[in-house]
Amino acid sequence: MDDSRGARPSVRASASVVVLGAALLLAGCSSGGGGGNGDPAAPVTQQPKAADPFWVNPDGTAARRLAAYATSGKKSEAEQIRKIAEQPVGEWIGPENPEQEARGFTEAAEKSDRTALLVLYDIPHRDCGQYSQGGAADGNAYRAWIDAVARGIGDRSATVVLEPDAVLHLVDGCTPAQFHEERYDLLKGAIAKLKSLKNTKVYLDAGNAGWGRPDQIYQPLQQAGVDQADGFSVNVSNFYSTRDSIAYGKQLSSKVGGKHFVIDTSRNGNGPYTGGDPAQRWCNPPDRALGETPTTRTADPLVDAYLWVKRPGESDGTCKGGPKAGQWWASYALALARNSR
Repeated sequence: MDDSRGARPSVRASASVVVLGAALLLAGCSSGGGGGNGDPAAPVTQQPKAADPFWVNPDGTAARRLAAYATSGKKSEAEQIRKIAEQPVGEWIGPENPEQEARGFTEAAEKSDRTALLVLYDIPHRDCGQYSQGGAADGNAYRAWIDAVARGIGDRSATVVLEPDAVLHLVDGCTPAQFHEERYDLLKGAIAKLKSLKNTKVYLDAGNAGWGRPDQIYQPLQQAGVDQADGFSVNVSNFYSTRDSIAYGKQLSSKVGGKHFVIDTSRNGNGPYTGGDPAQRWCNPPDRALGETPTTRTADPLVDAYLWVKRPGESDGTCKGGPKAGQWWASYALALARNSR
């Protein structure tokens, strides 16, 4: 069984910084597409809303790296990193200021007439001791965190990817049995809370095409409350092709009432890595590429969107020479961009 863990980004960047950066750059953030018109110093702009309604953070990590390359005259590097910077990516809400961050991201998105893409990854006992281990201290702390995120979102438009790997690790033996009942309750409660908001869509994470079979996870998804969500997400932080992800998602959808799903296409342009230690193929695999850019115009009516949930250019963890999980890795980011079509 392939490991699912494309180690998740560490949480960072207070929303106040995001809003400040957005305020400084919004003048350049029109509704036109990116590309920079050949000028490496051109501001990052929003993508056309009809195909890609998600917010591009003009002060995201890739945008700042782009600006640094442009300032230092590294035109080639700037052109490559623009491929990442001009696309909307998931904003992973941190544990310390969830209300402030959720409010900052959704307010900035609203000002640009876009939808914020948020990733909630704070379930207790997350990642089973791997590179992104941690999470809320206990169930009550997690419920309080979800409540704070919900207050931050309010009535503004948001699409939420909920708890990558949380259900999967209930199935693959990674999460100890004594935590299962609480986790199901926390996920159901999180979905109910978020779906009580006026303009929030929720997709509960459901693993990827390489780890196992839909037969193994559909009942746990139901127990976790997927019927109350807008659907589920697949391939988060992983590399399986869009074709394989659609096939996996459609099989799973048929078992959970025809639910729609979203696919993380951020790094799946060359599909999964097949070399080296099979247990570590998910972690910073070489020679990967950016996948389809975020859009709601997909190849199947059950697929609501292709999303960049994992932030391209950020490390999966301290493997294959990478920095800590969630830290920017310049050489890897450039390789992803250069290898993309």
